[in-house]
Order: sequence, then C-alpha cells, then structure tokens
Amino acid sequence: MAKESGNGDVLAIGIDLGTTYSCVGAWKDDRIEIIPYDQGNRTTPSCVAFNDSQRLVGDGAKNQSLINSANTIFDFFRLIGRSFNDPQVQQDLKLWPFKVTGGLGDTPTIVVSYKGQKKEFSAEEISSMILAKMKESAETYLGSDVKNAVVTVPAYFNDSQRQATKDAGTIAGLNIVRMINEPTAAAMANGLNNKSTIRGKINVVVFDLGGGTFDVSVMTVEKGDIFEVKGVAGDTHLGGEDFDNLMVEHCVNEFKRKSKFDLTGNKKALGRLRFACEKAKRVLSSTTQTSIDLECLHEGIDFSMRFTRTKFEELNSSFFKKCIKTVENCLNDTNMKKSCVDEIILVGGSTRIPKAQQMLQDFFDGKQLCKTVNPDEAVGYGAAVLAAKLSGTGNKSVQNMVLLDVTPLSLGIETKGTKFDVVIPRNTPIPRSNAKNYVTSYDNQTAITIEVYQGERSKSTDNHFLGKFIIDGIPAAPKGVSSIKVYFEIDANGILTVAAGVLATGKKEKITIDNERRRCWRIGRLSKDDIEKMIREAEEYKYEDTEFNKKANAHNELEDHLYELRNKIEEKNVKKKVSAEMLKDMENAIADTTKWLEDNHDAPLSELELKMVQLKFVCKLAI
Repeated sequence: MAKESGNGDVLAIGIDLGTTYSCVGAWKDDRIEIIPYDQGNRTTPSCVAFNDSQRLVGDGAKNQSLINSANTIFDFFRLIGRSFNDPQVQQDLKLWPFKVTGGLGDTPTIVVSYKGQKKEFSAEEISSMILAKMKESAETYLGSDVKNAVVTVPAYFNDSQRQATKDAGTIAGLNIVRMINEPTAAAMANGLNNKSTIRGKINVVVFDLGGGTFDVSVMTVEKGDIFEVKGVAGDTHLGGEDFDNLMVEHCVNEFKRKSKFDLTGNKKALGRLRFACEKAKRVLSSTTQTSIDLECLHEGIDFSMRFTRTKFEELNSSFFKKCIKTVENCLNDTNMKKSCVDEIILVGGSTRIPKAQQMLQDFFDGKQLCKTVNPDEAVGYGAAVLAAKLSGTGNKSVQNMVLLDVTPLSLGIETKGTKFDVVIPRNTPIPRSNAKNYVTSYDNQTAITIEVYQGERSKSTDNHFLGKFIIDGIPAAPKGVSSIKVYFEIDANGILTVAAGVLATGKKEKITIDNERRRCWRIGRLSKDDIEKMIREAEEYKYEDTEFNKKANAHNELEDHLYELRNKIEEKNVKKKVSAEMLKDMENAIADTTKWLEDNHDAPLSELELKMVQLKFVCKLAI
C-alpha cells in the first residue's frame, strides 16, 4: 500500500483510463489535484501513434493522426478483454484506419509500422502506454516516484476486461491497488465536493455517457460519507465514438451519392472524415447547425455538406432511446421509483449533447440535472479520492468515506443441457464469496468440466464465456451420488476467482484459478511470461522515447543557438571586437551548420552535440 513521502507528496494516484480521453489525479496540498500533461491540458487523448522516428502518446499522437492514420491507434479500449471474432470488434474494424488481426487464442492484435518495421501489439500493451504516460506526468508534477494507482473501469466491464486492464497496469509499471467502477468514482467526486449540503441519505442516479462506454448506477449516499451502489446497468460499446461512426457512415453515403465513388477502402480519407465528424458533433452541442468541408477527400474530389443538430439526433435516436431504457431497467432492478431519485449526476463528455440531456430530464419528469462536477474530470477525481483513502494520505473527510459496490453481471457455470446456473447474481455487493453443490451427470463419472460464464441469459452459450477447467479425482459411483462444491469469489476490484472441491469422500480438493492456470482456460488471457515480455518491451520503448527527446532537444538547442548567433554578429560591438577574417569564419560556420542541420534531421545525438561544440568554439567571441 502506498504511503506518504517525506515532503508530503503522495505515492498513489487515481486514473480514469477512458476510451477517448484519460486523466490522472492525486491528493496534494490537502485537496485533489487533476494533474496537467506536458501541453497543459488536464485530460489527454487515449491515442498512441508510431512513425519512422518515434512513438507518440496523447496529444502528440492525435495531432498527427490525419497524416499517419494507419499507424495512429485509438478506441483500443474497445478491444481489451475481447476476442477478435467478437461481432462488435468486427463491426468496428470497418471504420478503423489501422489494422487489427486475430492473434494467438483469437486475441485482437494491432499491427503498425514503426521505424520501417512491422510491429504487433495487444490492446493491453497500447493501454499500458497511456497508463505509463499518466504515471510519468504524475511523477513530474508530484516530484516523486509513483507505483500504486486506483484505476477506473466501466461498470459493465466483465471479468476478462477487468483482468486485461489490470495486466495493462502491470506492464506500465503500476500496482493497481483497486479498480473502481466509473459511475461510483464520479459519485464520490460529487459527494466530496458537496458534502456540506448532503443531509441524511439521498438516492442518486449516475448517468455516465462517455466516448466509448455507457453506464448507469443507482446508489444511496449518506452524509457524503457512505456510498452504497444498489444496481448498475450499461453497455460497454455505446458512446461518442458510435455517434461519430454513424455520422461518418452518413457522410460516406452522401459522398457516394454525389460522386459515385466509395470511400470505404480509403483509410486516410476515412480518418480525415472521422476527425471532421467528431469536431462537428462537438459544435452541434452548442449550435443548431455546422458544416463539414474537406478538400480533395477522394480522387481529387472535394466534400462539403451541411450538418444540422436535427440530422445528428435523427441518426442517433436509437442510441439515445437505448440510454433511457437502460436507466429505466436499472431503476426497476433496484426497485426504485424515479420519483424517489434525489439527484441525477451527469458524467462523460457525451452528456453535453442536448438531446441526451433533454430525454433524461423528460424521463425524470422535468427534474433538474446535476452539472456541478466536470464531466471530463469527475471520474479521475473520484479515483484520486479512493487512492488517497487507501494510501492514508487524505484528510478526515476522505478517510471517513465508505464504498459499497456491486457486481454488474451474474456469474455461474454451465450445467446439463447448456443451462446457465447462477452462483453469484448481478448487483450482489462485493467483495463476495458464494458456493454451490453439483452432482455427477452420468454413472462412474470421475471428472467434471467447469465452464464459467457471465451474463443474464438462460442458455449458457448466449452469455460471455470466461473459461473452463477440469476437476477430477471424483469417486466412481452412480450418477447423482458423487458431489463437488464450486466456489466463486469476487474481490473488491470485481475480479473473479473460481475453485472446486470433491465432497463425496469427505476429502476436499480446491483448485484456485491463478494467473498461470488462467492461461489454460481464459480466452486471450496474458500469461506471466507474456506480461514480463511486455514489461521489458515497455522499458525499451521508454528508453527509445527518452533518447528521441534528448536528440530532439539537442536539435532544438542547436537551431536556437544558430538563431541567437545570427542576431549577435549583426551587433556593432561584436563586429568591433573581432577581425574581418574571424567574422567571416563565424559567418561560414553558422551557414555550414545551418545547411548541415537542414540536411541531417535524423542525425544522432553525438553528432548534434559535436556540432554545438564546434560552433561555440568558432563563435566564442560573439557569445
């Protein structure tokens, strides 16, 4: 567990790892600080890019996406913990400009060109690069090393997705001390900021519509200290990116109708169009119409069209209706009437969309929506609150907070006839342990295959398959005589451990599904060796990034020095100090170095440093 350092800075941070944007916060100077990145922004795009000379993370990656779309990775959070053949992954592939293939165990593999070579990455590796960026920003801001973090995940993430997120943290060099559901984190942020106004117990709905995921949580908050989640619902594949996708599809159809050309095979054109659609979507939150104008989009043909808020709402009406239906279902699951809801908290950038706000307010019969928390920073703020509590660095108001969360989906095993038998129902408070007895299905059965699923359908195969293992050593006997007990345990992070024991003879055998064994039964699960290999590679990329920055700084310093020298030798006092011959040597040195710099953009650090020494030696009288 993290502890306070000698100078008062903390060693635990809170991270909102978002589909489109991420942010990091920490307890400092008796309050939560959302930490700015190198460009001064308090959130950074969840984007990673590769080119012939370097790897870029965050703003740098997004800024060059239009000219390097095939090697600019975004939306990778939609791949984490999923299989390549997942229908939603296959649907996304049609609109992504970068390449994704099926790897070992049907794991999605992202393929890019880096320094002239083909490179393959898992979604966990790309996620770890964003986490490492946030870790680095926090360490720079706090002035101390950071190892421990609380990381948020969508409430409706299944076990595979949570495990994959934890692996990403390990690769980034972070010890994830807790994973917290995004809406719960936002509620904690709101509770801490409004603690003085909360009297008794209130019922809260958190409506979290972000870039890639949608969550609804119903909870009670007591005196701003006790946060008890009653129920969650949502969709891990619904958010601003989906709104963008429909806008892109509409524009592609319009372009085809007007020009007879199909854009779908032109990855660069699709990247430019997506960027323009995202910008138009943001504009439409504050105005009723805008335009999308792109020169030479495809085959030298320009594209221009007017986009109204009405058209945007019409295209995405099914998504907005789905959001409201999810809110209704979540309230029904918790047996709470909408008239009993005291506060509706908006979280996520997509809640700025007027139609989403209007439909939500109409559903709650005109009740005012809570907009006091920054929808982009609330989740990261709440994660930092929990990090401060767990590390013991926060003040009394933080230390008194109690968090009671639930599991979002039912967990169970497949029984005879592909029936899904629930061991831990959804919306069960966590951490939690449940167990059930099962008997053999046929005579003289000595082994049983335990297949674990997560979901709400009656048929096991309609749910999300988590994996399987075999329990053997069962005494041979007629069917229905020998028994086993299956144990399900969910920790505070929402991560599942499954075990089994033989009971017929009184002998108890327990098999715990640890990290190594998961590799045998979990689709796409990284093994210990996989993770260690990725950690080594992450260190290599960190070294490469550091070396690139050193070279870039040396290049900039040499360029700046040339500029200063050119100005100085024009001064009268310099011309008086040196002879005409020496002045000529200085001018030649400046001209030669300038020409060399223009012709050698990729020169190694050693040569740049040598040029600087040589230039300073020749021009020392002017310095």
